[in-house]
Amino acid sequence: MARWKQTLIAAIGVTFSITMFIALLSFMAGLNDLLDGLMLNRTPHVRLYNEIKAAENQPIGIFSKNKVQHNFINSIKPSNQLPQIHNSDAIIQALKKDRRVIGIAPKIIAQVFYNVGTTNLTGIINGIEVEEEDKLFLFQNYVVEGNYLELKTISNSIIIGKGAADNMLVNIGDRVQVTTTKGDQVQLKVVGFFQSGISELDKVQSYTSINTAQKLLGESNNYITDIQIKLADVLLAPKIALEYKKLFEVETIDIQTANSQFETGSFVRTLISYAVGIVLLIVAGFGIYNILNMMIFEKMDTIAILKATGFSGKDVKRVFISIALTIGIFGGLLGLLLGFGLSAGIDQIPFKTASLPTIKTYPINYNPIFYIIGGVFSIITTFLAGYFPARKASKVDPVIIIRGK
Repeated sequence: MARWKQTLIAAIGVTFSITMFIALLSFMAGLNDLLDGLMLNRTPHVRLYNEIKAAENQPIGIFSKNKVQHNFINSIKPSNQLPQIHNSDAIIQALKKDRRVIGIAPKIIAQVFYNVGTTNLTGIINGIEVEEEDKLFLFQNYVVEGNYLELKTISNSIIIGKGAADNMLVNIGDRVQVTTTKGDQVQLKVVGFFQSGISELDKVQSYTSINTAQKLLGESNNYITDIQIKLADVLLAPKIALEYKKLFEVETIDIQTANSQFETGSFVRTLISYAVGIVLLIVAGFGIYNILNMMIFEKMDTIAILKATGFSGKDVKRVFISIALTIGIFGGLLGLLLGFGLSAGIDQIPFKTASLPTIKTYPINYNPIFYIIGGVFSIITTFLAGYFPARKASKVDPVIIIRGK
């Protein structure tokens, strides 16, 4: 209390550091959740599909395998086959029995042309099981206008990407004409607009029910091009994808492989946030160290008198470490409260953008682990900042100090 202004400045340094540490991490974590959600929420943990490609072992290669001759045939095109998953019903039934799987959503991907007068725009129509798609991938959150359930109740209906709708100048209730790759033309009723937040996707992507997609392509009721899977543990996705590839003899891709760039970006942003926050705490620790160091220099005679009257070096060390910890604890607690308040304030700031209509305010993540890390680190930093000056004070020789005075 004799140097309460210096003590207050040290505590304010800790408070400011903790406040910015909490606010920075909460904001960056919320931003990561937002950016990852744009893609990861729409991505299955494991996707089964049938890729059209040339056979790895061509007949001529098998025929001439053990013969002394050279095969100069190349550029062999794939056979005339559809991107259909064969025995899709049996595969889905087998997946439902797997306890690691918590949800399955079949899907049909069809390439089409949107007919706008004499102009054709490239498009992709996704045939989905509406309720399963919403359950696993929060489909209704991305339908910005209209009712997504109308895909199931209205025949030949479509929820069209917002970018494509703007290009074609269509409104809900209008009919759009699409041309399939087979040349068939079909009219579909617009019952909603879809907006993912990625403008290039919204210019081509649209959604119909699976039955409508099958009729659009002229295929049977068992025609499925993709099976989307959600797992109880997403970390098992790479292993399970390889297992399903061998078991069902289809192509598979896991969420980690499909979105490796997003995961890398999230990791780097989080690393930068922690680095900046820890640097702030270290700077505050050096401030406490300097203040205690100057305090010890100014109180050498007092320390000498304490030791001359029977205080041991441990007692003196305990005094200055207690001062440092007091600064850390009270400054840290106040910093945690102010950090929460600043985060809550940022959470109320309006954030409106045309590409993200469902986002109303800046994203904040109130993860308790941020507060635990901030509190623990503030105590550790202030303890170390007080320990070294305290050790110096404990070694003061009272005879030399008193004789000098």
